[in-house]
This record gives sequence, structure tokens and C-alpha cells, in this order.
Amino acid sequence: MGKQWRVPPQTKVKITILTAGTGSYYCGACMRDNALVKALRVLGHDAHLVPMYLPMELDEEGADVETPVFFGGINVWLQEKYRIFRKLPRWVDRLFNGRGLLRVVAKKSHMTSAKEQGEMTYLMLNFEESHLGKELDKLVEWLECDGKPDVVVLSNALLGGLTRELKRRLGAPVVCTFQGEDSFLDGLPEPWKTKCWDEMGLRVKECDALISPSRFFAKLMEERLGVSSEVVPNGIDFEGYEVGSGEGKIGYFARMYHYKGLSLLVDAFIHLRTKLGDEKTKFAVAGTMGGGDEEYVAGLKRKLGEYGLEDEVSWHANVSRQEKAAFLESLSVFSVPAIYPEGFGLYLVEAMACGVPVVMPRAAAFTEIVEPAECGILVEPGSAEALAKGLQTILKDSGLRKSMGEKGRIAVEDRYHVGAMAKSFEQILRKVVEK
Repeated sequence: MGKQWRVPPQTKVKITILTAGTGSYYCGACMRDNALVKALRVLGHDAHLVPMYLPMELDEEGADVETPVFFGGINVWLQEKYRIFRKLPRWVDRLFNGRGLLRVVAKKSHMTSAKEQGEMTYLMLNFEESHLGKELDKLVEWLECDGKPDVVVLSNALLGGLTRELKRRLGAPVVCTFQGEDSFLDGLPEPWKTKCWDEMGLRVKECDALISPSRFFAKLMEERLGVSSEVVPNGIDFEGYEVGSGEGKIGYFARMYHYKGLSLLVDAFIHLRTKLGDEKTKFAVAGTMGGGDEEYVAGLKRKLGEYGLEDEVSWHANVSRQEKAAFLESLSVFSVPAIYPEGFGLYLVEAMACGVPVVMPRAAAFTEIVEPAECGILVEPGSAEALAKGLQTILKDSGLRKSMGEKGRIAVEDRYHVGAMAKSFEQILRKVVEK
């Protein structure tokens, strides 16, 4: 990709990105934001990453490891439910905001699950009706202590309820990026699902700019919220990702749960091995496995056992960045056939960076990534048979695998590297600040 994106800007911009942590599993949005902050610093900007709710879980070095968590999940819940916690001194808040405690609670109570979070999600969107003023005070005071930011970036629109107060108290513009809000909100029970969608639509209109990771997601959010957004594809730092030469292995790398299509891919593997005459291909599954995912994975293992294929599949949970790169480099073909409207899919770009051809559903953002790059095959969404045939097509043709893999790597170097993402963000943020 060259070094042209590393040219320092004429004017340094002070940028603060607020991003929601998960506390218990690796999150693509967190990794995107972490890489973005580092790249903006390379461009010469004063960029900082501030975790919200829970600590960030990253498979790489964090950009701001010493920054405290704001609006910590325990404090938010206690202050909203019980008046006494709104009056307690801040040293008590700091105890509840300990990263270790937040991680333990996140793993045991699934704090980041959409289920049972409707009321709290709505209160964060309709912030003025909440009892969380003390938490906002702490955030604003911390942001002011080293000089106010020139612009604040909200990593997702679920933080949009803070826009009005941040603009008023900091006098800075606020930019919001869309990242997977639809799947979270659509999983909420009524009436919270509708109330949150309505409130989020009102709040994002107060932002100074909106950014989507794909044309697909920009259109989806325009249809659901009535707003337009600029498109900036996500990018990765592909240092350490080398082109591999795997043979006879299908790979999946994402969170191990239903909505990423893991069940569908298991069915496709079973069909490939039992119906399509493939007697050798292995299947490797890697990625995040959170506290609520073990039972789901155990069910998939039982299903594979019913077909005598349990020893043909390997499982690798919560791997490091180095282990992830080695895993991807070992594959012949890659697939994460997500069954929800995926707004981007960072895992797809990571596989492409390792020269691995892909088989993905002809749906969501996958089409606009795979088709122009000519790096894989798109198949009928939701069909295990179509998925199996697509996988077999690539597995049987070494020349096709090599060609698609090379084209995928080129696409990442040209369009999906962190430098390209940072330059596009820089242009939008500079325009907002100057205006």
C-alpha cells in the first residue's frame, strides 16, 4: 500500500472516540476503533480511545490502556435503580468501575446481551430522562482535563443520547458511526425495541456527521432512521498477516453463535462430507466464545458426533492475534455465512489479507466486498446445500483458490487497510471541525 497515507496533516486535530467495551469477548467494533486511533496518530492527530460501560477486549495492544472506563456497567445500573448510589462519593464509584470486577460481572451475567437490556438502552438514548448525570460529569471533566477535544466520535449510534449534552458542554461537534445497532435493537423485547429505534432516530439527527461501514448499511439505516451517511469501509492493520498455503481445510473465524451462521456452516460441512463425496476435508472453527455460547457450541459438537465427524472438526476459542493469523493462513477456504444483515464483516477482510478465498451469502455487505475483489463465491443465503457446493468448487480447484486468494490480498492492500480508513475519517472529521 506504500507510505503515502502517513504524511502528517497541516493542522493537528484532537479527536476522542467513545467506544462500548464488551468485557468478556473480542469485538470487531472495538478492534476497528483501536486500529483507527493508532492510524490517526500516525497521521499526526491527537487521537484518544475512551471505553464505555465495560473494558475493551482486544487481540492486539490497546491504544489507550490506562484510560478509565466511563459509564461503567455496574455504576450505571446501580445509579439508575437506587437513589443512594447517585449521591455516593466518587471513590466508591471507582471501586465498582474496576476492570477486573467489570470483566467478572460481564462473564457471569452477560451484561452485553441485548436481552433484558431494553430499559437501560432506552435511558441511555433518552439521556435527559435518566439519573446518570454524575457519570456524564465524570466523563466531561476527564475530557476537559487535558484540553477539550476538537471533535467527539461515537463508535455506535446507541451512544447517541449523549450527543446533545456533549455538544453543549464541550462546544465540540459530534460524529457518529453506525456499527451493528440493528441486530442489537431488533433483539430487544417490546416496547423497548420500538422506543429505542424511535429515540435513536431522533438523536442521530443531532450529530454533525454520520458514517456507515458499507453502502448496504448506509441504505439500511436510511430506510430505518431517515438519515443519510457517508461510507467509510472498515480497515485492518494487516501487519503479521501473511499469505498462507493451506490444503483441505474449511475455516470459520467469528463469534461462535447462531447469528454468525455457524450452525449453517456445520450443516454445509456435514452435507459436503456425507452427500457430495468429500472424504478428506477438515473443518476448523475459531473465534470468540462468550459465557452464553458454550451450550450452543456443545450442541453443534453433538450434531457432528451423530454423523461421525466430531474428530474432523477442531475448535479454537478466544485466540490471540498471532494465533488468529496462523489459523487463517492454514485454511484453504473461509466462510462466515451470517444470517443477519451484517454491516461489514471485519473477519472477511482478515481472511482476504491472508490470501484465503471465501464463500459467503449473496446478502448484506458481503456482495459489495466480494464481487469487486473477485476473491470468492457468493451463494444463496440460508442454504447449506448451496454453501457446500460453493466450498467444494474452491476446494477442488487449486488454480481458482490461488487466483481468488491473490485478488483478495490485493483488495485489502488497496481498499481495506487501516491507512485508507484513517484518511477517509480524517477528511470527514476535518470538514466537521472547520465548519
